[in-house]
Amino acid sequence: MAAPGPLSHFRVATALRETLAAGYGASDLRADLLAGLVVGIVALPLAMALGIASGVPPQHGLYTAIVAGGLIALLGGSRAQVSGPTAAFIAILAPITAQYGVGGLMVATMLAGGLLIIMALGGLGRLISYIPYPVTMGFTTGIAVVIATGQLKDLLGLTVPAWPPHFPEQVATMVGAADTARLFDLLIGLFTLAVLILWPRLLRHLPAAAQKGLRFVPAPLVGLALAGLVAFALHSMWPSFDVVTIGSKYAKQNGIPQSAPMFALPWSFPGPDGEPLGFSLALFRELASPAVAIALLGAIESLLSAVIADGLAGTRHDPDAELFAQGVGNLVAPFFGGIAATGAIARTGTNIRAGARSPVSAVVHALFVLVAMLALAPVLNYLPMASMAALLLMVAWNMSEIQHFLHTLKHAPRSDVSVLAVCFLSTVVFDMVVAVVAGILLASLLFMRRMAEVSEVRLIGDHDPNRMRGLPKGVVHYDIGGPLFFGAAQKAMQELEVVGRHYWAVVLDLEDVPAIDATGLVNLESALKRLARHNTLVVLSGVRHQPLDAITKAGILSHWGHVAVCNTMQETIELLVECAPTPAEEAANMAASDRLSRLTPARGNEVVSATPAPRTDPPKEGPK
Repeated sequence: MAAPGPLSHFRVATALRETLAAGYGASDLRADLLAGLVVGIVALPLAMALGIASGVPPQHGLYTAIVAGGLIALLGGSRAQVSGPTAAFIAILAPITAQYGVGGLMVATMLAGGLLIIMALGGLGRLISYIPYPVTMGFTTGIAVVIATGQLKDLLGLTVPAWPPHFPEQVATMVGAADTARLFDLLIGLFTLAVLILWPRLLRHLPAAAQKGLRFVPAPLVGLALAGLVAFALHSMWPSFDVVTIGSKYAKQNGIPQSAPMFALPWSFPGPDGEPLGFSLALFRELASPAVAIALLGAIESLLSAVIADGLAGTRHDPDAELFAQGVGNLVAPFFGGIAATGAIARTGTNIRAGARSPVSAVVHALFVLVAMLALAPVLNYLPMASMAALLLMVAWNMSEIQHFLHTLKHAPRSDVSVLAVCFLSTVVFDMVVAVVAGILLASLLFMRRMAEVSEVRLIGDHDPNRMRGLPKGVVHYDIGGPLFFGAAQKAMQELEVVGRHYWAVVLDLEDVPAIDATGLVNLESALKRLARHNTLVVLSGVRHQPLDAITKAGILSHWGHVAVCNTMQETIELLVECAPTPAEEAANMAASDRLSRLTPARGNEVVSATPAPRTDPPKEGPK
């Protein structure tokens, strides 16, 4: 029978499989239908607003919720996760749209989907959770600033010829267009913002019966509906009261179409000049870097949302299956006009609070958005753009977590503060591509430094006579703690440079070394080479399974005749007592390997000794 391959344990649609296996009845279906309707109501205005903020017409946000939201739910590894367009992507997607047009955004999303699938097949789902908190916090707060800045032009009704992709230029553009501000748009935007803020507070002061009936009516639905009605009523009474709406903003595209998503090649969508983008390998190469940023942020956001969902619902998600589903969703959605999608934390929380029991609720949410789009597209075109901007300002405020951001700046270690600041400033001043690379690189370097601080070599001497008891004279004992990997090996092994000719044996206590990598092996062998010049016998004591396996495979025991391995300190003491040089051997400067060879053959597993013959041409010392 053939051995199982690397994908033998990979599963698709884990959440749906587990739900059906556990038994899915009529009561579960009713709960999922209700939860899906509630989340669909929340997602409808958000999908349009997030599409607009990403630089595309609002229907592309709706298409994302419909296609990607449904596919990811069916194939994913989280029972309650709801996916779709999210605010986190705006900082990445808006610059892509500005430079490459809608078609460029579709191609980049498609490439990101492929990368996510590769990540899932490679089993990287669990590794994403290791990204440090300051990195994600810096991204999140920086994205919130970018989102808020981008909404000010619509909130103020500014007229700008072209909206630049980066924060500094955006601020300069708004300052230059300040004289084009429209008072009526600002008033409608502030009205919407007031409703969004006051609606949750109003619910808390209503009678219990009213709260029960209105608890699933989201503030965005109330705020946008009231703002649209107020703007329409005021315009009917005073024609001069005119605000920019979705329909007027996207008049060239005839507003939101009253049709389902239709299949189209991603590169057939318009480029920056309004013409179809066209297939080009050169374009694919240019969009590879933004696609990596989309994939990384999508993976982080979706798995973070899945973890939060587990905490709220008491479930357990499959990270690789979830990553695979996110990849398929992002790969397929652009062929139907969708943009980048990932797990939406707020919508997922709403789904769980509404009683969702399985991925069916997220599928219902996608179907609701489709039906609402088909039925309400003419009405949705009357929503004011200033109201959409107000909604995204609330989203930006909620995702900024400003209190946690300031608390981290004040109380976290300086290294974490530096990572937080780099990620935040890179996101705001440059873009998410730079921020993702800089943040993860800096966090990795700091992790290596911290692991190097954890790993140490401690000389055991007169300050700990109990551990020296029984060792013959002329033996030095070093206790090594922590993993010997590329960030710590040099620091640990350089301590052995102080060992001179007056010690005939060195004990390296590796009991507290859980792992060693290639760099650790190179540094260990360099230390052994230095000790070989002084004819010093080396005993590796208490070596764990992984380091012993790595040392054996590296050939260290067979290449160096002055090295032995013992399981315990007692065995080490017995070995050294037997190997202690006699006066005649000292006078003849007998090689350590010859003294060690007196014990061969080894006593079972108690002592693993090197080949007796010393190596005549030691290997060149590797890099430190």
